Amino acid sequence: MEDVLRNLVGGAQSVLFDFDGPLCRLFAGHPAEDVADGLLDWLDDRGQSGFLTAAERLARDPHAILAAAGRAFPGSALVASLEGRLSDEEALAAKSAAPTPGAESLVREWHAAGVRLAVASNNCAEAVFRHLEGRDLLECFVGGLHGRAGDPQLLKPHPDCVHRALAALGQRAGTALMIGDSPNDLLAARSAGVAFLGYGRDERHERRLREAGAGCVVSSPAPVLEVLRELRVRL
Repeated sequence: MEDVLRNLVGGAQSVLFDFDGPLCRLFAGHPAEDVADGLLDWLDDRGQSGFLTAAERLARDPHAILAAAGRAFPGSALVASLEGRLSDEEALAAKSAAPTPGAESLVREWHAAGVRLAVASNNCAEAVFRHLEGRDLLECFVGGLHGRAGDPQLLKPHPDCVHRALAALGQRAGTALMIGDSPNDLLAARSAGVAFLGYGRDERHERRLREAGAGCVVSSPAPVLEVLRELRVRL
């Protein structure tokens, strides 16, 4: 894996970070399950939750609920309102988000090396902005913060946010690396033609990434930072 990681890091002229996972645990202090329950209650109160399957309700995944609503009611006011409520909850969660250990050092090292960085996320851009502003990291992301668009059908695994990040960076897909923690991140990167590095913070996340076909997965930013520093010393 060391050679694969070295090739991924050494070949990257730009890096796209997923937000929730590689940079922080967004819902560390404001659980995603509670957010999902609030969205379900809001839909139930309006008699508009019948489109959800039993599995989708039980999963208590806010993004899965939004994506299902987008499929059932594309372009509707209901979906717009639901997305707005989720954005508000994510912006609130950003206040208590837990930074991923080692991520800040990795971001600063890559920025110092002249590699152009951006965020490509299914979360709202406001939540990303609030967290990075609080960590004094905004200046490192010269390629911008590309959160979800208004259409839930453009959520990853659709490559929309990846394409937007690449356009803002002015980079070709073949020169970029994406760091993500889910199979949807991997699929979006593949669809866009971008190299992928998986971040699996625990055994479950790592297994899901490997089963989805990720060729290189790390459990911490530490080995990535080590390789990056090694490569910079050689230059």
